Amino acid sequence: MFTPLTVTVIVAALLLAAWCGYAAYRDQPVKDWHYLGIGAVLLLTLVQAGITVARMAGGERPADGGTAVFVSYLVSVPLCLPVVAIVSLGERTRWGSVTVAVGAVVLAALELRLNDVWAGGVGG
Repeated sequence: MFTPLTVTVIVAALLLAAWCGYAAYRDQPVKDWHYLGIGAVLLLTLVQAGITVARMAGGERPADGGTAVFVSYLVSVPLCLPVVAIVSLGERTRWGSVTVAVGAVVLAALELRLNDVWAGGVGG
């Protein structure tokens, strides 16, 4: 794993969560600008996945044999925001903004877990 990119994804996800949370506080749905933010964070997760797959192809592996768990998290991370974006398209109220905010917090938590599994914290 490339730790600076992981930290960047976490910070970007939390900023997106705060931004959409503020929109929900102001009783606003997700707007086009929010979707651009979702796209930017999604792009970061795809870059991270690509770098990680390249490193794994080069022989690096998660510590303690947690490859299956790691790969499941690695697949889940880029899927998180598109799912909440689709839900928010169907919910054009403040609750769409809440959905994206919560999804971005979940993404940050998944990133932490992804990093933990890579370092050897496979256990639950």
